[in-house]
Amino acid sequence: MKAPVPCTSEYGIWSNRLNCYVSPSPIDPQPPATASEWDGHSPGGGAIYFCYTQFGGPLGGIWLADPPAAADVGPAPGEVAQIAVKRMNLRAIEIGMSPSPDGAGVVGQPMWLWVQDPGEHTTGPITRTASAGSVTVTATARLERIVWEMGDGTQVVCTGPGTPYTADHGMAASPDCGHTYTRESGYEPGQRYTVTATSEWVVDWTGAGQSGSLDLDGLSRSVQVSVGEAQVLVS
Repeated sequence: MKAPVPCTSEYGIWSNRLNCYVSPSPIDPQPPATASEWDGHSPGGGAIYFCYTQFGGPLGGIWLADPPAAADVGPAPGEVAQIAVKRMNLRAIEIGMSPSPDGAGVVGQPMWLWVQDPGEHTTGPITRTASAGSVTVTATARLERIVWEMGDGTQVVCTGPGTPYTADHGMAASPDCGHTYTRESGYEPGQRYTVTATSEWVVDWTGAGQSGSLDLDGLSRSVQVSVGEAQVLVS
């Protein structure tokens, strides 16, 4: 996908309307009045400027009534995409976990992990459109993965929201997002493990003849969980 184009370069000023860099000064000498670049206009009423691709390739002459200016450029599409992302109000997930943080887990017991509040703002996909000046961009965000830091040095990466635990699963392991602790949490600060879920998003956007993608992370939430050793009763 195309990357955002800088507003200015050695070739001139980027025009979203023309989808090219426009030379800051008219072509010198100007083409004859019979040249096709005048597009029906008469010399003296505007001028012919040169257009370049974003990589500097020549596209030919273009008639403009006024010299190119920053006002003609408008914001870069990538900047407008950021506005669309802000309108999505993406947020960290509410953590679903069994055993729950209110209870106590046991070493060797499978722990299930899931998104407690799935929806477009937490798991996507979500689409928003934003406009600034003459530039309109549509962006779609999708949750790529959730990275779970389990507090015992283990990282669990889940590509989906996980499966909520129900009692009929018994002691089975989660089919798609889970962890099993191998040591108790008694040696940790507060005698609990801190579990942190970080959502990582990918945003694809299109607008003004361009397209691109953004990576978003840093949307995190943490809980603490107690894990102890199984107690064996001896009669």
